[in-house]
Amino acid sequence: MTELLVAGCALVGLVVGWFLDPVITRVPRKQPVFGPPAADEPPSSTVRRVFVTVLTGALFGATAARFDDSWLLPAYLVLTGALVALAVIDFETYLLPNRIVYPLTVVMVALLAAGTAADGDLDDYLRGLLAGAIAFAIFFVLHLVSPRSMGFGDVKLSFTLGLALGVLGWGEMMLGLFLGFFYGAVIGIVLIVTKVRGRKQAVPFGPFLAAGAVTAVLVGAPILDWYRGT
Repeated sequence: MTELLVAGCALVGLVVGWFLDPVITRVPRKQPVFGPPAADEPPSSTVRRVFVTVLTGALFGATAARFDDSWLLPAYLVLTGALVALAVIDFETYLLPNRIVYPLTVVMVALLAAGTAADGDLDDYLRGLLAGAIAFAIFFVLHLVSPRSMGFGDVKLSFTLGLALGVLGWGEMMLGLFLGFFYGAVIGIVLIVTKVRGRKQAVPFGPFLAAGAVTAVLVGAPILDWYRGT
C-alpha cells in the first residue's frame, strides 16, 4: 500500500509541477492564472518547467513516504507544492506574492487542524499554532532590525512554516528555521566568492526558507536523532 501511495503521489506531483509553470509566471505579474497568456507574457522556459515538474513529483513521492499512515499527508502535499512555486518566484522576482502566501496560510491552518484531529493529536496542532506565532515574532523583529536582509514576505511566510514544522515537534521547527538561515549563509558566501553576486547585492531568502522547511519535514526526525546521539 505504501508503494502505491508513494507512486500515486509522485504522479500527482508531476501533474501539479507541470501546471505550476503558469502560476510561477503569472502570479507575480498579477495576471489571471487560468486562461490564455497575455500579450506581454514572457515565453515559458522549458528548462524551468521540466525542473519544477520533476522536483515537485520527487517531493510529493517523498512526502507520501514520510506521512503514509497519517491524515497530515494532504496538508504537507499542499505545503510542498506551494513552497516549490514560492521558491522559484522569489528566486526570479524577489517576491513572495500574497496571492499564494495568504491562501496557503488559511489552507494549512484548516488542513492541519483536520489532520491532527483525525490522527488524535490535537495537542500537536496547538503546539504548531504556538510555534507559528513564535516564528512570526522572530522574523518580524529581524525585519525591523534589517528590512533589507529580511523582507516582509519572509515574515508573512514564517507563520505557516512555523505552524507546519511545529505540528511535527519543537525540534523540527527549530531545525527547519535554522537550516533556512544556514543554507542562505552558505550559498550566499559561495555566490560572493565565485563573484556571481556582489557583497551589496541581495539574495532572495525564500528559496532557502523553503529548502530548510522541506528538509525538516522529510528528514528532520533522523537528523535530530543523530544530533541527540539516539
